Amino acid sequence: MRGLYLVTPDWDDTERLLAVTEQALEGGAALVQYRHKTADAALRQQQAAALLALCRRYRRPLVINDHVDLCMALDADGVHVGGTDASVAQARAMLGPHKLVGASCYGTLQLAVEADRSGASYVAFGGFYPSRVKQYAVSTAPGILAAARALTRLPLVVIGGMTTAYATPLVAQGADLVGVISSVYQSPNPQAATRQFAALFD
Repeated sequence: MRGLYLVTPDWDDTERLLAVTEQALEGGAALVQYRHKTADAALRQQQAAALLALCRRYRRPLVINDHVDLCMALDADGVHVGGTDASVAQARAMLGPHKLVGASCYGTLQLAVEADRSGASYVAFGGFYPSRVKQYAVSTAPGILAAARALTRLPLVVIGGMTTAYATPLVAQGADLVGVISSVYQSPNPQAATRQFAALFD
């Protein structure tokens, strides 16, 4: 598990969402997370199902943010949970041993340790930089990656305001995946933007 971790924006326009996501998949995105905080249940179902079909074509995993029930209904590849969602242990118990379960750990090493013990597939730290999309309560220091690597063998994801310039030193310090929203979805050339991030891992 290594490369660009694509996280979707809160777009109601499903056609546009699919078009840009496909460009990113063509550019080499390693993993896609469906995240739409303001969608109703019907739109979430529609968009997640369409994204799953798209990801299947490109043989890339799709994880669902927060909604374990939706992941189970669609047989998606896993879920990503945060501090106010189902716990890692609950998600793992519901999904079984073979699905991905990712955990937001913000800037807290102890959350990563607990997630590892509870059956997480990867842990995500951030935000590291100001985000155009999300408001973070904490600022995460780059040194957390080396500290986390000493405590867990799980893949480490970095998120928050990621550009290739910001991501480069974090990859050098051990990040396995770079989580991106705006730098791809708001790019005039999403495929090229994705390739630039993917090249950080070559």
